Amino acid sequence: MLALKSTENMTGVLISGDFWDLDELCSAIHHLTGKEDRYMDWQGARMRLLGVTSEIRYAYQGNRNIDFVANGLHKEMMKSHDFIAPENNIYYSTEILWPELVFSFIALNDFIQLYKKYEFANDFDLHIVNVRKFQALISEAWKDILTNEEYAVILSAVYSPETTVEEYAIQYIDMLNLSYIEMTKEQRTKSFSSIVQNIVMENGEYEAIKKKVIAEASKTKSAIHDLRFNVNYPEQIEW
Repeated sequence: MLALKSTENMTGVLISGDFWDLDELCSAIHHLTGKEDRYMDWQGARMRLLGVTSEIRYAYQGNRNIDFVANGLHKEMMKSHDFIAPENNIYYSTEILWPELVFSFIALNDFIQLYKKYEFANDFDLHIVNVRKFQALISEAWKDILTNEEYAVILSAVYSPETTVEEYAIQYIDMLNLSYIEMTKEQRTKSFSSIVQNIVMENGEYEAIKKKVIAEASKTKSAIHDLRFNVNYPEQIEW
């Protein structure tokens, strides 16, 4: 079963599941985001989402965390059915930074709408259902961090028709990720709502970053999602 919970220090989220849970999620996101250059104005968002799926894929290939989870089998059951099998299943997991996952949540809303529009899909499409389940798990994790009032405001904002990641300056997410890593657990708890709102609702800080990105990209006539700032993530993160 796919599961998601905030890490001990609230640095990010632990995403876990068995091989098929995680593979199903990655497959769903890949189907929704489409082929490269399919949605040009969402290329930056697509790149960030594929970065998340790559991390999840590393996990279920055995390159991140591995746990053993009881599957409900016991000796009496095996004896009754005359077979021997493991009493634990292997679960794989990996951590994703909170700002990254908040952005992913919003980006998935856009790609669901694009997928429905151009692939003539509906809400019962299996890939959409799997992604909505992932979003539901993220939303449930927010409840443990936010007040009821904050949760209601943010949920309304993320599903607003005006909220979009079209032509988003994804460099801003790197900036939020790095500043979030440097915070203490208490600071993360206090600022979580404002960080989510900064991603959902474009503010002056974001506009300044985007203006800088556009100016730099115009020098080489590059797309804004192709511009790379010198960003160095720490090798070790206290999750």
